[in-house]
Amino acid sequence: MEQSVEQTASHGHHRKSHHSDQTKANLMTRLNRIEGQIRGVKGMIEKDTYCDDVLNQIAAIQSALNSVGKMVLEGHMKSCVIERIQSGEHEVIDEILVTMNKLMK
Repeated sequence: MEQSVEQTASHGHHRKSHHSDQTKANLMTRLNRIEGQIRGVKGMIEKDTYCDDVLNQIAAIQSALNSVGKMVLEGHMKSCVIERIQSGEHEVIDEILVTMNKLMK
């Protein structure tokens, strides 16, 4: 996330998302839950919990993060990307392809 902030700053643009208050609240709820799951994994490791149980919890966290990423990506495609294409900024296609490759690693 820091990299994209630097990239937009270096290009002289300051862009913002178009998330509705409801979407923002949903994302924050999901992220708070993920944050709690991560604290839980830290506690599991401190308590020497069986490795398979820890790995299953990590898999659940990864799935939850992917879900958040998909929500943000969908909103981005339906708002920011469409607006930029309509205004003639076709380089947004390359930008989104780079981002999607990062998400799919």
